[in-house]
Amino acid sequence: MKYAVYTLGCKVNQYETQALEAMLRERGFEPAGEGERADVIIVNTCAVTAESGRKSRQAIRRLQGRHPGALTAVCGCFAQLEPEQVKELGADIVFGSGDKHKLADAIAAALPVTEVDDPFQRRYFESLPAGAVSGRTRAMLKIQDGCDNFCTYCVIPYTRGRVRSLPLDACAAEAAKLAGEGFAEIVVTGIEIASYGKDLPGKPGLADAVEAIAKAAPGARVHLGSLEPTAVTEAFCERLAALGNVCPHFHLSLQSGCDDTLARMHRKYDTAAFLAVCERLRRHFPGCSLTADLICGFPGETEADFETTLAFLETCGFYFVHAFPYSIRPGTKAADMPGQLTREEKEARVRRAVAVISRLQRAYLQSCVGRTLPVLFENEREGHAGNYCPVRISGTAERGTVRPVQILSVEGERLLGEIPLQSPGDMR
Repeated sequence: MKYAVYTLGCKVNQYETQALEAMLRERGFEPAGEGERADVIIVNTCAVTAESGRKSRQAIRRLQGRHPGALTAVCGCFAQLEPEQVKELGADIVFGSGDKHKLADAIAAALPVTEVDDPFQRRYFESLPAGAVSGRTRAMLKIQDGCDNFCTYCVIPYTRGRVRSLPLDACAAEAAKLAGEGFAEIVVTGIEIASYGKDLPGKPGLADAVEAIAKAAPGARVHLGSLEPTAVTEAFCERLAALGNVCPHFHLSLQSGCDDTLARMHRKYDTAAFLAVCERLRRHFPGCSLTADLICGFPGETEADFETTLAFLETCGFYFVHAFPYSIRPGTKAADMPGQLTREEKEARVRRAVAVISRLQRAYLQSCVGRTLPVLFENEREGHAGNYCPVRISGTAERGTVRPVQILSVEGERLLGEIPLQSPGDMR
């Protein structure tokens, strides 16, 4: 049996898709090749914004058109929120954001079923096979699910439920297994990893989990997923810096650079605290890259508020920021807030933010020239440095190895360099 899969949304969705694929392969399924008709199509959906829901519906229709007559299985956060809409699109199997093991069984049995639970009744972390899609050089390790923050713009707590965590010993065991399989990088992911451990006995924190992973896989580098700034304390930075194999790239969940807007979003920090986090990370990880997310045109955001945000981006000196327009998500508090901006206003603000972000990106890339950076090669000439910058070399390197690269120049949005003649071999 052949399957075709499409994933929308975050790294957790990507992780859960690769885990589902692993379980399907154990049941005798194979991915359909290019141009090959699939027996089963699977869409792992996203619902973080209304636009995500639209794209999820579009993806379902597109795959059905490419693979007429195929069994249609749909899962993920949009299916969790809107199972009836998904069924109306012709889905045979509808699951929400949980229980991927049962989903794999339903697909294998070709059994039409709708199984969407109440996410707030979930009490345990669902253990799924860690790893990567075949051919990848880095693996993802999901250590946490759920969110207790209830930001006013976000529906994710209602699709994922409360915080649930993978126990420390399981984190270490999964990391050791991935390192033994030859992965040079482990990406630590979750819905809100800063809350890791609050549900576990003894309440271990994220730093405990990272230490367990890094020590279990000393030959691999450890890359953290998106971080809530509140987790990045002085002690957190000290512990991670002491490990030696944590990647110097940190993606911080910013959303706005204006205190009034952050308060309406129900974020748990202000700009002063956020800036202190940036300075703290740079002190413990010199030359590290910082990236962030930015919502443009949140309800009530004035022109002055947005100008404040643009200035704050400059102050923080990010390497990159993912800027996107606020999208009304029915069911959230922000959807009913006064001061909703027009689509044109929001998109114009995104364009202005992108202009600032492009300038910051060029400045950070230029700051890397003259440095020697460890690069994980995804093919013989290209890879990513530990700071997540894309790098291309003039010579060649073995795919899947980490080699030192002397950075010589910048080309567009990537770095150009060469491996020093007297360089060591694989740096793992």
